[in-house]
Amino acid sequence: MKTLNRRDFGVAVAAAILLPVTTARADDNAMEVHIDNFVFQPPELKIKVGTTVTWTNRDDIPHTVVSAGKFRSKTLDTDDKFTFTFTDAGDYKYFCSLHPHMTGMIKVE
Repeated sequence: MKTLNRRDFGVAVAAAILLPVTTARADDNAMEVHIDNFVFQPPELKIKVGTTVTWTNRDDIPHTVVSAGKFRSKTLDTDDKFTFTFTDAGDYKYFCSLHPHMTGMIKVE
């Protein structure tokens, strides 16, 4: 497990703050979100009901994917995946319970 020093952590936080907000649109029934450098990428997805989203941890440290009352992953080590199928329309804010500054959004139409 890699431990970030203060400089690397600062760079990761700055990168997360400076990343442009991008939105991906689902045209099929499967989408992916990558966890890398303490960021969910893309930070927001717009999908249709019935779409399955898979989060993959590409970081060297563990992360989780949590949407209060909706879904919760186990702790994901490097290259671990978590999958959830969205069966109801709505906005699903989510975060990493180990690093709460990491947030994302799934908008289900």
